Amino acid sequence: MMSIPHAVSGQVLNILPAAHELGAKQSTALFKSQELEVIRLILPKDKTMPTHQVAGEITVQCVSGSIEMICNGDIQVLNSGQLLYLSGGVAHSLSSREDAVVLLTIVLHR
Repeated sequence: MMSIPHAVSGQVLNILPAAHELGAKQSTALFKSQELEVIRLILPKDKTMPTHQVAGEITVQCVSGSIEMICNGDIQVLNSGQLLYLSGGVAHSLSSREDAVVLLTIVLHR
């Protein structure tokens, strides 16, 4: 299966995956520029991502389903339609409480 090309300026993107994509991929980089990257994560129930951190600020938006994030020692539950902001360098982990689609935005530092 071929990966999709990154979006170009002005292009409309579907955030929710098509039915055939649900089991196919965990993540798709929707676009990346010098300063910003946007990734769609498809997370089946009970999928975990171990503790990690990125240099830039991030937003984690739960588009559908429900996820649990641990950051700064706190457990945060994000349900469909909710967004979490993290400063750069904050260690965090993630697990899906049910099948979920997540939109991750990362500010890239040069």
